[in-house]
Amino acid sequence: MRRDLESIMQYETSTLTLTKADLADMLFDKVGLNKREAKDMVESFFDEVRASLSEGDTVKLSGFGNFQLRDKPQRPGRNPKTGEEIPISARRVVTFHASQKLKGMVEIHYAKLQQRYSNQ
Repeated sequence: MRRDLESIMQYETSTLTLTKADLADMLFDKVGLNKREAKDMVESFFDEVRASLSEGDTVKLSGFGNFQLRDKPQRPGRNPKTGEEIPISARRVVTFHASQKLKGMVEIHYAKLQQRYSNQ
């Protein structure tokens, strides 16, 4: 029975989640930090990213991407239940733009998955 390529690829790519605990475990395994130091290092990294963004700075991670703040103006919206028009407040949001290097790596991985499952 031939498997549906799109559903297999979607399953393979959607089931993998990298958590802060996973990052700490990798530091423990690969760098040799003890578990407490590894966890603290991961937390410190994210604390610095949060602090920089909260101060209005852009965070640039070479070879990975940029986190930037973007101001969104007020805009009209609609209550889906009543249809009543309501304003959506202006707000500041964090955006992420992947680097070309990261995009290329994702594309290579996707091509390998396509090749693997198209041969079945």
